[in-house]
Amino acid sequence: MTATPDYRPRVADAELEERLAAAGTVLIEGPRASGKTWTAQRLARSQVLLDVDEAARRLARLDPADLLAGPTPRLLDEWQLEPGLWNHMRRAVDDRQAAGQFILTGSAVPPDDITRHSGAGRVSRLRMRPMSLFELGRSTGSVSLRAVLDGERVPGTEARLGARALAELVCFGGWPANLGRSPRAALRANRDYIGEVCRTDVPNLDGTRHNPERVSRLLQSYARNVSTTASISTLAADVGGPGPPLSEATARTYLATLQRLMLVEPQPPWGPHLRSRSRLRSTPKRHFTDPSVATAALRADARHLMGDIAWFGLLFESLVVRDLRVYSQAMDADVYHYRDNTDLEVDAIVDAGPGRWAAFQVKLGTHRIDDAARTLLKFAQRVDTDRCGEPAALCIIVHDGYAYEREDGVAVIPIAALGP
Repeated sequence: MTATPDYRPRVADAELEERLAAAGTVLIEGPRASGKTWTAQRLARSQVLLDVDEAARRLARLDPADLLAGPTPRLLDEWQLEPGLWNHMRRAVDDRQAAGQFILTGSAVPPDDITRHSGAGRVSRLRMRPMSLFELGRSTGSVSLRAVLDGERVPGTEARLGARALAELVCFGGWPANLGRSPRAALRANRDYIGEVCRTDVPNLDGTRHNPERVSRLLQSYARNVSTTASISTLAADVGGPGPPLSEATARTYLATLQRLMLVEPQPPWGPHLRSRSRLRSTPKRHFTDPSVATAALRADARHLMGDIAWFGLLFESLVVRDLRVYSQAMDADVYHYRDNTDLEVDAIVDAGPGRWAAFQVKLGTHRIDDAARTLLKFAQRVDTDRCGEPAALCIIVHDGYAYEREDGVAVIPIAALGP
């Protein structure tokens, strides 16, 4: 096992152990700097760091089988830099007929033709995202999402996180490397990260020339439209800047590349059976894998958020979606949103299977809790519970205050109390 000093426990730790016990290889995928390598090193007994070891990359081309030899689990970090390893890994797993042989990490999804030979039965995929507030030590975790999905009553508890502190956390982000940095240094690191994505990561991924300035402007447009269902045409038209307008085709290509880099992560719509005649909207919501990407793209800080409460509210929603995704994955659940043709919207639906789902509205502040509760109750009446099951919970997530259940059954949960 490789030493990982000052390691901060992650929700995915237990999931990695479970997957290693069940599959020959676990592939950890996530954006660069999300902590994949540190998490993998906790359980790896040998490792190859392909992004920094040129000799290992040469060996991967000359004698891949030799590179795969070593105490197991063997970590192949940033394996997609030498994609030919995929088929040799598959063969090694078949030959050894044992679980827990390899841990692969990757900061980009390779083209489909690289993994065209299926990893089914051999590879278990684990998504790694930036750290949640619970992992950062900024949430008590006293309200468990798993317990909420199990239908348990939300415990009465207090969790304080002031608006200014929340704004700083949005800008700071869930990047593990920022834990040892001052707020100013963290902001600089986040902005440098975005610069490298535009200059290096996007063109390197697909081998075509891209205008870094235009990629940057598209990221800024995406940031302005975070937590909305803005269309590709809206994003392209919003890019602006010198030169001809950005075409929808180019915007779509850039966004596909950013999604392969796992920097953007759209939130898909939920498609329940409905009692009403309302028609479901099919547009995903726009989210970055971490809301700090939005503030870094626009060079905003906590002061800007405090001066633009509407945008701050959208970024808070994006932070909540990030945390819900981290906690949901640990219980094989997915996070969706709901919107129908009457413009009835629910910010997040956590779906863990038939009869085990919950709906969440996200509100910055407490003055709109009553409105949020009415929306949730109206939404619940539209869902055909004979086919989808009754909701385990209807919840409003706020930034600060007390967790409690209202007389109408809707629960209020401060984000600083929510955990796995």
